[in-house]
Amino acid sequence: MSQCVDVKTIARKRAHQWRRGDYLLTDDLRRLDLDAVCVLLRSTYWANDRPRSVIEKAIRHSVCLNLFHDGRQVGFIRGVTDHATFTWLCDVIVHPDHRGKGLGKWMVQCFLEHPQLQTLSHHLCTRDAHALYESLGFKRIEAMRRSDRPMPFLLA
Repeated sequence: MSQCVDVKTIARKRAHQWRRGDYLLTDDLRRLDLDAVCVLLRSTYWANDRPRSVIEKAIRHSVCLNLFHDGRQVGFIRGVTDHATFTWLCDVIVHPDHRGKGLGKWMVQCFLEHPQLQTLSHHLCTRDAHALYESLGFKRIEAMRRSDRPMPFLLA
């Protein structure tokens, strides 16, 4: 018989964190600043029209790492996984004021080391960061998709 467990309880039991200089990356959901994540995602080409309710639901069902500088959330990365065979890496974003410091690559490296994301394969979709992901071992493949929603950013 399964039991429902509060997300905050899971976060307390399994919180992981990494430090790089003045930056803290953590999966502790108690620290997540949903307002900041929504602002970050609305500035992207892939999630600029994603409603807050969808962002919130996606976070509840994902493994998320949150990047902080001086206590303020400045980055985010999310993984959708079955915890065994497959992880989809998505919503990788660093605030513009903190770009150019290698933080995106560091976040992905930490993500790939995360104990809950040790799956047989990791997948992602990008329009403009192929070199970054290839440097971390990702390979370009043909993929298929089923959805009624267009994804014009993939066709650009």
